[in-house]
Amino acid sequence: MKTFFIIVHVALSIWCIGSIIYHGRRPSRSIGWVLAIIGLPFVGAILYYLFGVNRRKLKFFNTKDFERRRRFSYGNAPSSDKFHANFDSDIRKKRLNQLTYANSNTLATSGNAITVLQDGGETFNTLFKAMEKAEKFIHVQYYILERGGLLDKMLELFKRKIAEGVEVRIIYDSFGSYSLRGRPKKRFQDIGVKIHPIMPIRVKNLLFYLNFRNHRKILVIDNKVAFTGGVNISDKYIKNKGELGKWKDTHLKLEGPIVNDLHLVFLKDYFFASNKEEFKMEDFLFEQSKCGEVNAQVVAGGPDSNHPTIMQQYLGMINQAQKSIRIANPYFLPGEAFYQNLIVVALQGIDVRLLVPKKSDSRAAMYAMFSQFEELLDAGIKIYLRDDFSHSKAMLVDDDLVSIGSGNFDIRSFELNYEANILIYDQGISKEMTDEFDALCEKAEQISLEEFKNRPHWMKLMEGLAKFFKPLL
Repeated sequence: MKTFFIIVHVALSIWCIGSIIYHGRRPSRSIGWVLAIIGLPFVGAILYYLFGVNRRKLKFFNTKDFERRRRFSYGNAPSSDKFHANFDSDIRKKRLNQLTYANSNTLATSGNAITVLQDGGETFNTLFKAMEKAEKFIHVQYYILERGGLLDKMLELFKRKIAEGVEVRIIYDSFGSYSLRGRPKKRFQDIGVKIHPIMPIRVKNLLFYLNFRNHRKILVIDNKVAFTGGVNISDKYIKNKGELGKWKDTHLKLEGPIVNDLHLVFLKDYFFASNKEEFKMEDFLFEQSKCGEVNAQVVAGGPDSNHPTIMQQYLGMINQAQKSIRIANPYFLPGEAFYQNLIVVALQGIDVRLLVPKKSDSRAAMYAMFSQFEELLDAGIKIYLRDDFSHSKAMLVDDDLVSIGSGNFDIRSFELNYEANILIYDQGISKEMTDEFDALCEKAEQISLEEFKNRPHWMKLMEGLAKFFKPLL
């Protein structure tokens, strides 16, 4: 029996290592998996199969499910040349616009009105007021739909609107909204909501879908107004719950031509998730009119994209920086390429500031994040720890570029999640966000390099252990 297990272990190890050699892209990550496979018999091979396999390169990634997604192109939304933003006089913005177009097939649009929502109470008041005005349809997509007061309030609102003839469609991530299974989901179905999980967790597709998430947060009402950002449907944003208290986050209210591009992201995901429902694009998308003066662009990507869209967006913004870079995120685990680029621009004299929470909902992510700080501080990057928990995913460059959305600065958002950001080319919103960021930094604790070097040895040990799990966090 012992000989049998040895033979199986050797065979699995050979298959896994062969896959790593053939499909691996990053040597450091590949070496880590090889060591795990050899050092952890059977367990290492299972973990590699679940979380390490580069499914972009495997034939079964091109299943009929993913082929169906490709029937919807982000560039198919009705548009007018008069709303394409003109950046001929600004090479920085022109390059970012082209980069996003190459990855997401969306061009920056002009004529938009964008409202930044920073407080949970304000955000949900604005969301519910907008849904109350719906006349045709409400389209909802969230990573987390969590049982609680907000979800109950949403159910009651939908019940009233459906009675008025409004169509309601909901899609949600199976992993993030796992508690919605069963009776909570049926409550929505019973009132007439068309509700579907994205990449449902089932035995037949468990190994394929387990490591992927649809992390987007999108709400579209009558194709007139849309919302997106980092906020999920959870009472955490309006109530003091647990050690972290009331969560903070950043969300956006969008009006104007950009609504079409964001709505198409939802429709593509809904078409994929619903499996049966066919519909005409013209029933939900139509020509927009000017609502404001803001230039903005949808940045949408996922594991079926040709390139790591969110990572390249952030890298593109870094490489166009001339004066300053400000990043706010609770899970700053960006990987080597992003990490080194940030150090390079800091060493060139760019003012780089990082604002993160002192506490986290994931201790492993927190320790892994802290393990990077010494090198960042040594390069001159300023790091601030805020006392409250902020779930925001924001990046500000110079005084005219802002990114807000669902994309974290980690490997999961860069390679494994479906994400959606809004890239804003606007000085007014940039100033608003920069002033808010700087005010938070003044209240936060700035980390000193010398003090950080003297942190307890047990913390350094925990950080070292957490680094091994960075690709999974």
